[in-house]
Amino acid sequence: MKNILLTTGAVLPFLVSPAVANAQNTAGGLDDQTNEARPTAATNAGGSDGVIIVTATRREESLQEVPVAVTALSSETLTTAGVEQVRSLSQVVPGFTGGRNQNVMQPSIRGVGSSGTSVGDESNVAVYVDGVYQGDPYSTQIDLVEIERVEVLRGPQGTVFGRNATGGLVNVVTPDPEFTPRARFKGSWGRLREDANNFDVRAYATAGLTDTIAADLAVLYRNQDGYATDLLNGGTVGDTEIASIRSKLLFQPSDTAEFVLTVAYVDTHDETAATGQPFEGNTLGAQFDGAILPDEPWEISNDAFGTPGLSEFTRLDIALKGQLDLNGVILESTSSYMRTRVHQVADSDGTNIHLGETNMRVKPDTFTQELRLLSDNGSALSWTAGLYYYQLEGEQPLTLINRRDVTTPITEILIEPEVKNTSIAGFVEGTYELTPSLSFTLGGRYTTETRKFSQRINGNQLFTDAEEDFDKFTYRMALQYQATPDLNVYATYGTGFKSGTFNTFGTSNEAVEPETIKAFEFGVKSDPLPWLRANLATYYYNYDNLQVNARANDNTFILQNAASAEIYGGELELSVEPFAGLNLRAAAAYTHAEYEEFLGAQAFIPLEGGGNMVSSGDASGKQLVRTPEFTLTLGGRYTFDAFDGQAFLGGNVFHSSTVYYDYLNTFGQDSYELVTAEIGWTSPDDDLTFRIFAKNLTDEAVAQQISPGPLGAYIIYERPREVGASVELRF
Repeated sequence: MKNILLTTGAVLPFLVSPAVANAQNTAGGLDDQTNEARPTAATNAGGSDGVIIVTATRREESLQEVPVAVTALSSETLTTAGVEQVRSLSQVVPGFTGGRNQNVMQPSIRGVGSSGTSVGDESNVAVYVDGVYQGDPYSTQIDLVEIERVEVLRGPQGTVFGRNATGGLVNVVTPDPEFTPRARFKGSWGRLREDANNFDVRAYATAGLTDTIAADLAVLYRNQDGYATDLLNGGTVGDTEIASIRSKLLFQPSDTAEFVLTVAYVDTHDETAATGQPFEGNTLGAQFDGAILPDEPWEISNDAFGTPGLSEFTRLDIALKGQLDLNGVILESTSSYMRTRVHQVADSDGTNIHLGETNMRVKPDTFTQELRLLSDNGSALSWTAGLYYYQLEGEQPLTLINRRDVTTPITEILIEPEVKNTSIAGFVEGTYELTPSLSFTLGGRYTTETRKFSQRINGNQLFTDAEEDFDKFTYRMALQYQATPDLNVYATYGTGFKSGTFNTFGTSNEAVEPETIKAFEFGVKSDPLPWLRANLATYYYNYDNLQVNARANDNTFILQNAASAEIYGGELELSVEPFAGLNLRAAAAYTHAEYEEFLGAQAFIPLEGGGNMVSSGDASGKQLVRTPEFTLTLGGRYTFDAFDGQAFLGGNVFHSSTVYYDYLNTFGQDSYELVTAEIGWTSPDDDLTFRIFAKNLTDEAVAQQISPGPLGAYIIYERPREVGASVELRF
């Protein structure tokens, strides 16, 4: 982390010149990207007046005209809602749930999500940053440092975004460098329980270096004290320290060519895993003398053989994007390399009794290359075609301890898997205007994939040549009717595919079957009044061969296929500006998601005195894990003149119904609400903003994850209430 801070200090002065002080500020929201002015209420991205442009189909289109269920959110909206990471989008995006298991983000959209923790087991909610696929599941915990917007697409993306995205995708869009200098600096301080402090510093600067080259720099440093009471050793645990740096170099040699080189590095030390505690007292450790059992949220007594739990994480990203205008056709190329290194330790029983521990390192390296051709001729037919290559190589050495009695000697099992995944895909999608108001879209993608796996346990090589090939054609069609300039009706049918994969914690040389999904969707996007936007999407899914993951009796993990699931529901998003200065948002989602057939589900049956009997059961008819049936978001911001500047009040309320974390719906989080609020003031010349904020205002104890296993079930709670203040300077 010292190297990051030293680099930041060395580079920042070159980007922030005296001329920056007079530059026009454009940070914190979407630019007005068209000449068609609309009220602020008509932009659920929370940006400035104008039509919101999204890249949901890999080309720039109006949010209200694209026949896809997509939510676009600006930096300002995310700040008001207290959203700092991708997984926290649950609070503002209908149908999205940002699950987490230690260092693995496990999001789901409309009930479709992955619970895999194996290296190379990609999530079926794909995460992109500036269109670059973040394939390794340990690399998708992305802090939203300096962004233009976040787009969340719901439903399978089987064509232009086809990489395993059976559930949907998240695309984080960051600004490219600008030739006009500008900069901003933001510092914040928060206070949590147990007198824990949270310091957060962010900076961004951009400027032109020559007439054809511009650069930018975004940095983040966060240091949070522990907030969970340590009943065993005294003091607190749960410290977090994050340092992140991202820089882009823009080269525009002509009006028809543009290249952007991005280099980013993040270093994280996170002791959130140390805050795990028995869920409702369910732990085998309770049976033994001397056990200390927490009975309140944010209390812990585990020490995991001297280490209470941690997740250490580093990631290096390098990407090169190029765009050439070939006189009617646009050629785009995106190349990327990612190197991730993870070390995480967790106590499996959640007490001071030494029963179980997982100590794991994850070492994936990924490379991607994509070529796209986009039509740019203004005809009735617009199309996109491309080729995509993906490669991941990784290791995941795991040291495992598992015993059911303190008199049993402690023995370690060392599992050392290696994987290599290679995928090649070709895709094409076109939209034809049948009439000025009626258009038809048809697209397809063919994917061929090879997965290789070798396994070593306690130094013994079990096999070296496990290999599986998977091929699949997926497609999408859509009919769109622009009834009026303010009313768009669409219907889509699409398919999705997630490749089969190996269980790197097991001894089998056979992969599980691929997931497939067939999805119908009907949607309405409307601006019925100058101050009102209303978007509705309904859907029905046939979801087969779900890849599901759970603890095994020896405390490792099993990976299996559930036969099928039935999912249907709908989402309603409203954006209202009843009068100037007041912007209100509402989003509601209903999700009926049940296992239609799941006879051999891994089951955990609580035992008297603590711990679980591991068995198999019939989960048919049960609610899908990490999928609340109903969620509701209410948010808004009121801006008014005060002290020669602009004052503002804002907040967000998120409600979720019950969420389950096991297939038989035994272990779950009851319905809950999360509330954020802010009050602040911006100076007359817009170069200073002061804000007082509160996150989780009601101090609600909400599960970040619940993990059932043979030694019990442990829960990690989301952070408690945080109250603080921030100052932002813009130059």
